[in-house]
Amino acid sequence: MKLIIDTANIEKIKDYLTYLPVDGVTTNPSILKKEGSIEFVNHMKEIRSLIGKEKSLHIQTIAEDYEGMIKDARKIVDLIDREVYIKIPVSKDGLAAIKTLKAEGFNITATAIYSEIQALLATELEADYLAPYVNRMSNLNTDPYKVISNISRNISATNSDTCILAASFKNVGQVLKAVQAGSTHVTVGTDVIDVFLANANITKAVNDFGNDWEAVHGNFEI
Repeated sequence: MKLIIDTANIEKIKDYLTYLPVDGVTTNPSILKKEGSIEFVNHMKEIRSLIGKEKSLHIQTIAEDYEGMIKDARKIVDLIDREVYIKIPVSKDGLAAIKTLKAEGFNITATAIYSEIQALLATELEADYLAPYVNRMSNLNTDPYKVISNISRNISATNSDTCILAASFKNVGQVLKAVQAGSTHVTVGTDVIDVFLANANITKAVNDFGNDWEAVHGNFEI
């Protein structure tokens, strides 16, 4: 499982980098809003500085139309760097933008995926990542894990280089099911990441080991 952090919070990113196998960071306007009145370019550059060029940074366009998406994508790359993955929603205009931007050598994350057909179309246009929305599909009575499984089979059958980056999670169970269904990458928010290791049994085991050592050796040091 390749873990990508779905946040723009600098302190959270710094913390996760100390103990998690972080593969990158994703952002969108809603995530940025949570950080208050930030200066967008400098904030993105600070995130890039923290994670380095070897990890992926995903930034979403704002426009809803083809021309606007193209303009946004070019501006993001000019302001940040060429390695950024541009997040484009898989709509009619979005697919047109993906087609143009891939021809220009841009890195693309096809996002707002609610159906298998969206994913198949974006795969054919050689999007680098597909971001199916797990919890949102579940809320619409769509089985997200079946969608992910079918997408994964298509990628394997066509020898595509496109990766599945499952998104929109409300609990750890959804993350695990997405990976089991074939998602090689997951982008997870801080509310779910923070409960990855929140297990009372882990704490008890660590305390028991320490107490047993202290009972014999009189201290908590080796």
